[in-house]
Amino acid sequence: MEIAFVIAAAFFVAESFGIRIKVIGESMEHTLSDGDSVLLNRLGTDFFAPKSGSLVAFVPGGSEDASPSIKRVIGVPGDSVRIENGAIYVNDSLYGDEALSDYIEEAGLAANEIVLGKNEYFCMGDNRNNSQDSRYESIGNIRRREMLGTVWFVFSEDGFGFVQ
Repeated sequence: MEIAFVIAAAFFVAESFGIRIKVIGESMEHTLSDGDSVLLNRLGTDFFAPKSGSLVAFVPGGSEDASPSIKRVIGVPGDSVRIENGAIYVNDSLYGDEALSDYIEEAGLAANEIVLGKNEYFCMGDNRNNSQDSRYESIGNIRRREMLGTVWFVFSEDGFGFVQ
């Protein structure tokens, strides 16, 4: 009975917190780098709604053929998002530390205000000028069912640790 419990517990932990994916590209620089490996928390999107500022992994358009992307949640359901004068505004307020960020050269779809529907999230890469994200029609708003999980741990050439 104990062995069965340990196996079940190990399976639960591995399936919930141990999904490992590789970062592809530079869209999340300086938070994550190309080639880093991250662990996902599937419970972070299955049972709890991702919060603004969370890093999420998703498959664009829910396609099973596409590689997973990792982006930062900027807007959550019910928020309005727009990019104006090179900065992000959520609900008409300057987003987070955008005053310290690079000028966003391409507003894309967010040049006009985007109001997020139920279970829709607006996500962007931290490397704002080198990221295919919710600003572009090919990605658009991310639906919660497309999310694979939240990023919680990173393994890189420089070491490993929890993601903030």
